[in-house]
Amino acid sequence: MSQALSSPCINVCRIDDDSGLCLGCFRTIEEIAVWSRAADPQRLQILLAVERRRVDHDPHGCASGGEFRGDCER
Repeated sequence: MSQALSSPCINVCRIDDDSGLCLGCFRTIEEIAVWSRAADPQRLQILLAVERRRVDHDPHGCASGGEFRGDCER
């Protein structure tokens, strides 16, 4: 188990019914479940997927006004 790559969790743990992604960190349930025992190469793959999803769902950051990124001030 590695601690080199930090979890993308921001403590907004709600799964979107339509996308199946966490509204806070953009991970799937499967990615969240495996994170604690994943080695760095697998964590890196998850983080890369998270970044792609973040761009797809929130391309302008918090200003987009979407449902994702529960840490954004409204």
